[in-house]
Amino acid sequence: MKKKYVILSVTVVAVVLLDIITKAYIDSHMSLHESVVVVGGFLNITYVRNPGAAFSFLASASPGFRSVFFLTVTILAIILVLYYIAKSKTEEPFMIFALSLILSGALGNFIDRVRLGEVIDFIDVHLGAYHWPAFNVADSAITVGAFIMLVALFRRPKEHDRKP
Repeated sequence: MKKKYVILSVTVVAVVLLDIITKAYIDSHMSLHESVVVVGGFLNITYVRNPGAAFSFLASASPGFRSVFFLTVTILAIILVLYYIAKSKTEEPFMIFALSLILSGALGNFIDRVRLGEVIDFIDVHLGAYHWPAFNVADSAITVGAFIMLVALFRRPKEHDRKP
């Protein structure tokens, strides 16, 4: 098996399992909107459900439209990421890992959308008057994956620097 598919498999299994387990724990041990302080003035575990996307995008749209839109966009994103992984070079492990994290996050939230019609969020970060919208393991994987991908893209040699 190619190294890139090992990176993909291990990352997807680990992140999706962690996402499923944490969401199941929150769902079974907390009431909706219940909050537990972890680090005062900075971090709470707060059980919320988000029918929209990042920053509650489309949360007020009709449930039918929202479901079709998010499921379609997620399936297209999964196909696109798998295509890029298949086309990427094995010697780009950071890019493979970044894409695998993004894919894992998309799958984690896709599972919630299919199962519940919305996504369970619970990581609640705030600092003073600034309050970040609640998120989950899948969202974190997408964000970290996007950051790693940007770093990997900036570290790639330029076309004119490559030897023929």
